[in-house]
Amino acid sequence: MTMYRCPADGTRSSVESLAWCCPVCRGPWDLDFDASPVPLGSLPLRVNSLWRYEEALPLSAPLTTLGEGRTPLVPLTPSVSAKLDFLMPTLSFKDRGAVLLAELARRLGPERVIADSSGNAGTAVAAYCARAGLPCTVYVPEATSLKKTEQIQAHGARLERVAGNREATALAARAAADEPGTFYASHVYNPYFLHGTKTYVYELWEDLGGRLPEAVVVPVGNGTLLLGAAMAIAELRGHGLIGESPALIVVQAEAVSPLAAAFRAGADELLTGAASAPAPTVAEGIAIRNPPRTRQILRAVRESGGTFLTVTEDQLRAAQLDLAARGLFVEPTGVACWAAVDGWTARSTVVPLCGAGAKTGLAPAGGPLAPQSVQ
Repeated sequence: MTMYRCPADGTRSSVESLAWCCPVCRGPWDLDFDASPVPLGSLPLRVNSLWRYEEALPLSAPLTTLGEGRTPLVPLTPSVSAKLDFLMPTLSFKDRGAVLLAELARRLGPERVIADSSGNAGTAVAAYCARAGLPCTVYVPEATSLKKTEQIQAHGARLERVAGNREATALAARAAADEPGTFYASHVYNPYFLHGTKTYVYELWEDLGGRLPEAVVVPVGNGTLLLGAAMAIAELRGHGLIGESPALIVVQAEAVSPLAAAFRAGADELLTGAASAPAPTVAEGIAIRNPPRTRQILRAVRESGGTFLTVTEDQLRAAQLDLAARGLFVEPTGVACWAAVDGWTARSTVVPLCGAGAKTGLAPAGGPLAPQSVQ
């Protein structure tokens, strides 16, 4: 039976309970769910969306789908390819997880759905709640990009602007999530989101003919794409569908890189003081000071034989312009991985381009897009 389980203390809860976190430690849930092997040979005959991997997903036969998934994989260099996850219905990879959250909420029938975001997760949840016919409220920092808040409101969601930074926004949403009848569509706390993001790796596996690249590079703030990728790799390896597992290479902005600092120090948790006073960065989507799944993130990278890389603001701006010159207009957060690996030739590598440039425009030459939104 599929159940929520706290990875810290083992507390369990029904997925029908609307409990958004562990009641003992207030930490995020994992999901007790056993994926079945996905038959590679039958996939060409299936629906052309992430739902083709139904054996690996904790939900099936959705009504909320917008055709998400199956994004192109295109070469950038002889050894580095890019997966164009900005070509999703709401223009970011967050659709992979948001569709599972909205579908779960539709089945549970709550009085309201709430989410918090610096932009992309909020727009994704708003869109899929609209598809599911669910009332939705999205909490955002007061400095969130106008283009993103317009997108949230266009989908019919109520917008709650919170004075202060990303952390203040999350606290406001979590307080509201404790109200009876509320489904908290959290891309950080709800593990259904991670089971959606794992389809990123299932698509790589299919597109590469039943194998994976030597290195999977991902940007990390709260770690939702990384942890989904690690989950998919473990499932594919456990089912005997791949041989060697790829290394997970994690990229953070140098200005806000608490996970990279902990990894390099050999720590299992953030270093003392790492969550305070980060510098502003144009990579607003990964500027997270204190990710709730820190321990899981660090463990996943170490077990894969991977590492952390950091990129400067100048590298981020240069990478955005470089990709635009190649025909790919990507927001500054989404170019972080390309900024980190441009010039690699040693091994086959895939980087995600996670969000469309239309959401933010070009990174300004002199400073961050929205410094107040840094968590």
